[in-house]
Amino acid sequence: MNGDFQNPQQEPGSEKRLLLAFALTFLVLLVSQPLITKYAKQGEPAPEQKPATGSVQPAGATPTPAAQPPAVSSAPAAAQAPAAAVQAASEQETVVENDLYRITFTNRGAQVKSWVLKKHMDKPRGKPLDLVNHVAAETHGYPLALWTYDEGLRQKLSQALYVASAEGDTPAAGATLKAPAALSFAYSDGETVVRKTFRFGHTYVVEVETSVQEKGSAVQAYLEWPASFGDETQPVQYAAAQIAWYNGERNWHGADKVERLAFKKVSGGNTLPGPFFWAGLTDQYFGAVFIPDDPGSAALVTLHREIEIPKDPGNPQSKELQKVPVLGVAAGDTRGVTRGRWFVGPKAVDVLDSIHLRGAQSEADLRNLVDFGFFGVLARPLFLWLKWTHEHWAGNWGWDIVILTVIINLALMPLRISGMKSAMKMQRLAPQIKAIQEKYKKYSFNDPRKAEMNQEMTALYKKEGANPVGGCFPMLLQFPFLVAFYSMLTAAIELRHAPWLWVQDLSAADPYRILPILLIASMFVLQKATPTAGMDPMQAKMMTVMMPVMFGFISWSLAAGLSVYWVASNILALGQQLVLYRTKFGREMKAQMEKHARKKAK
Repeated sequence: MNGDFQNPQQEPGSEKRLLLAFALTFLVLLVSQPLITKYAKQGEPAPEQKPATGSVQPAGATPTPAAQPPAVSSAPAAAQAPAAAVQAASEQETVVENDLYRITFTNRGAQVKSWVLKKHMDKPRGKPLDLVNHVAAETHGYPLALWTYDEGLRQKLSQALYVASAEGDTPAAGATLKAPAALSFAYSDGETVVRKTFRFGHTYVVEVETSVQEKGSAVQAYLEWPASFGDETQPVQYAAAQIAWYNGERNWHGADKVERLAFKKVSGGNTLPGPFFWAGLTDQYFGAVFIPDDPGSAALVTLHREIEIPKDPGNPQSKELQKVPVLGVAAGDTRGVTRGRWFVGPKAVDVLDSIHLRGAQSEADLRNLVDFGFFGVLARPLFLWLKWTHEHWAGNWGWDIVILTVIINLALMPLRISGMKSAMKMQRLAPQIKAIQEKYKKYSFNDPRKAEMNQEMTALYKKEGANPVGGCFPMLLQFPFLVAFYSMLTAAIELRHAPWLWVQDLSAADPYRILPILLIASMFVLQKATPTAGMDPMQAKMMTVMMPVMFGFISWSLAAGLSVYWVASNILALGQQLVLYRTKFGREMKAQMEKHARKKAK
């Protein structure tokens, strides 16, 4: 594989880097002032294989026994006569559709050749999105084929010509079935007997029932989504895919605990035993998830493969190729007959909330298929609020974000003003703080008498009602909302391809980088207007110049919707700062700051 693919927007580590950037910024602010004062005065994945001893298992998985696949309950008949042959004479296709999708089945392997979502566009191609990744499928197979631990049998099942029937009748070649409908496939060569039945309604959920027998004995054969989705064209999109499952466990705060494996942690051909209430493959916006009727006997096989794509995805005819990872899953019942449902479609919150699980202890649903990240407890309500705003107010996701930003900032205004007042008080106390520091400057940094300096400064802060880190409060208040907005905007399919002014996709980076530049400018002006609380000039320069540049760099490749929120927040904060300066308290503080600045200039 050609290296690692880093996606600043979709890769799970992006949120951690954003958290780390904030943490490091505030750590530097807290520790840099005494240090500055002191020194200023001194001058690749494993290949796919059947379970075997020593294979790498994903975290939390129990290895499948090496010598053979798990036993199934059915036993072979002692002297069973060979089954009658059931095979089609030629390959033919059958289409099933409802208002949401159009699925094209082929009787070769009884698998899916195309799964088109009618309500979601493939903008580069200018047509509805086909969730089947045809580049990957040509190499690794098509969805809803049967995966078995015996590779020879697996190939046989995927190439056999099944006899198709719809509600008991054989559909004509090229027939189209309208949901609600049922489509069945049967195959037998005398030794191998296969039955696959699919039932379709008016949702993204397809009911399935499959069974395979070999010489009268039940065989574990799982339906698979073998490799990737059709919306993945860039290396970063392939790298953002995950295998995820929910086994009924809860997090410390009571929410469903969903396990997720990125491609770096997935080994091909490993088996994860249940229970699973759902398990499958997801990428940024879409999922293919198996929902078993019996979670206790369900199993999931992880698939990790590679394909070659053009180095320039915009030029499919390019001969320069690169390898990218593709993930897949196979899921079913360990007892031989698989019954359940497959959800294949968009990870839209309202869609997932409507799909209830079977056997869960509570009225659980698929909502946690969307990964809202570390601040999910805040991100999900924010999104529901944003969605309500979209449906009832502006009707444009960009303006919806602006409206939500205004409301959030108005709600936080009392705390923000309190922080500003504290910072301005610190500015007024700057001469006294400096006098105390001068008094103890002759002592070394580790001298116990330095503790007396800290005691004097603490007493001064308490007397004047000042907080030495109060000036950081406005940014600290934004922090959880900023990370929650980041998680929300990169996970919510509703913002996929959503336009706003010059931005064509609020879930992607601003193509002209206007928003990151506005972010740098607004943060610079805001820092200039914020009291520096007697900071060392070097530290003040870092706050005023380096921090806006750093956060502008962070936002350069992040979702444009996040930058809309960030820029709007800065503008509102600046307005609040200017209003505060017009109050009696603000005028007094500003006069003190100007007086202090004149003294330093002399």
